[in-house]
Amino acid sequence: METTGQLRAFHMGIDTHEEPVVYMGSECDICRAEGFTANTRLQIHAGERSLIATLNIVSQTVLPTGTIGFSDSAWHYLDLLDGQPVRVRHAPLVSSLSALRKKIYGNELNALEINGIIRDIGHRLYADIEIASFLTACAGGRLSLAEITALTRAMVSSGNQLHWPGDGKVYDKHCVGGLPGNRTTPVIIAIVSAAGLMIPKTSSRAITSPAGTADTMEVLTEVDLSLAQLQKVVTETGACMAHGGRVGLSPTDDLLIRIERALDLDSEGQLVASVLSKKVAAGSNHILIDMPVGPTAKLRDRTQAKRLADLFYGVARALQLNVRCVLTDGTQAIGNGIGPTEEARDVLAVLCNRADAPADLAERSLFLAGQLLSMHSGAPDSAGLEQAREILYSGQAWQQFRRICEAQGGLKEIAEAPQHSELRATRDGRLLSMDNRRLAQLAKLAGAPSSPAAGLRLHVKVGASIVAGQPLATLYADSVGELAYARDYFRQNRDLFRIGAAP
Repeated sequence: METTGQLRAFHMGIDTHEEPVVYMGSECDICRAEGFTANTRLQIHAGERSLIATLNIVSQTVLPTGTIGFSDSAWHYLDLLDGQPVRVRHAPLVSSLSALRKKIYGNELNALEINGIIRDIGHRLYADIEIASFLTACAGGRLSLAEITALTRAMVSSGNQLHWPGDGKVYDKHCVGGLPGNRTTPVIIAIVSAAGLMIPKTSSRAITSPAGTADTMEVLTEVDLSLAQLQKVVTETGACMAHGGRVGLSPTDDLLIRIERALDLDSEGQLVASVLSKKVAAGSNHILIDMPVGPTAKLRDRTQAKRLADLFYGVARALQLNVRCVLTDGTQAIGNGIGPTEEARDVLAVLCNRADAPADLAERSLFLAGQLLSMHSGAPDSAGLEQAREILYSGQAWQQFRRICEAQGGLKEIAEAPQHSELRATRDGRLLSMDNRRLAQLAKLAGAPSSPAAGLRLHVKVGASIVAGQPLATLYADSVGELAYARDYFRQNRDLFRIGAAP
């Protein structure tokens, strides 16, 4: 017999990602008495813990009598045990939803309203559709500088904040993305930390790309460090290359990123707040922003890049950060690999100074490392670049990279993808351009980054002479089905490698 409002917890074993979902039988007495229907928002109490979740209705035969089912995320958030009593009721009114509706209608929010939205998202009071509404209402340049600043501060306050000993200068580097294979960060971290700069690098996983820095580094070492482990690694080596999700730095941002990934949305205001909140929470105050510009990059032209840079500088002034934005070439993919494993191969090739290392990845990494070194010393950029070259080519960067990886749990062997296929040219000519967005999509269709070994290895660069039948790239996948799916996309989009008449 069910006690009013009380049911026993049942683990459904359903992965709904981060969205908390609960399940009740269609004939459940409490469900019928309370008028619960599919998509009702319920508040669940389990001991001292509480959670708001979305209700799904299932056939009565799916659940044992007197139980309520939980998705994996809801189960783990409430730290439940099988059969544990829980109480359910209609979710209370979430007051910040009025501010969300205000933003949907195009009005500017104040800091208190933004704090309320971020607080409630962090407390899991928002359904995914409400988070998506907030992100959409803020996209397309609809956040003012004041709103972006308030959003950054609110996201910093939502989690842990790190503080480091020393001279007060703590460094970081971020790329705004949109350029496949642009995996400069591991090389840069190794160079500048070998020079003595403190750079506690935490990275997110891919949002709209085939690999994020955390995805690539996970191929090479452990990245899911606890807060204590991260602090120990930085104390020992002056740097880290960790996934930011586990250490609770700006954790509400991770909830927003999950929905951004589903929407394939990465708006300017959210991007600035996301990047700078993570840096501030990690204790960094000197930040280099790499901004690739190209016709198929995220930033299409210098006007768009300047607008984004101005937002970074504006928020940085308000938060008393030293930020330097540099515009870089975003006309074609960097390196030869696209996808976690293939990008990891490029990183090792550059750090080990191998003859087959992609020169563009090495030069780009050196340029950006030189920028950080000149930020630190105050010397001309040319001096910083020369210092970076010496550290890389002398082997100091490789030695430092290995130190960091050992401190994080050891350097791993790189696994091979079980399936591969060559993508060949159908005509002679010269490679005029490659489409960054469709290259990224091709790698994602092959399974990247969910399957770390999936992706592409490029065999040509823009300007190269092409012969019909020549391999343009090799496609890698974990399964025959994923390989075929990606190959079909390539057949329909051969012009992502644009080949024209040779001069």
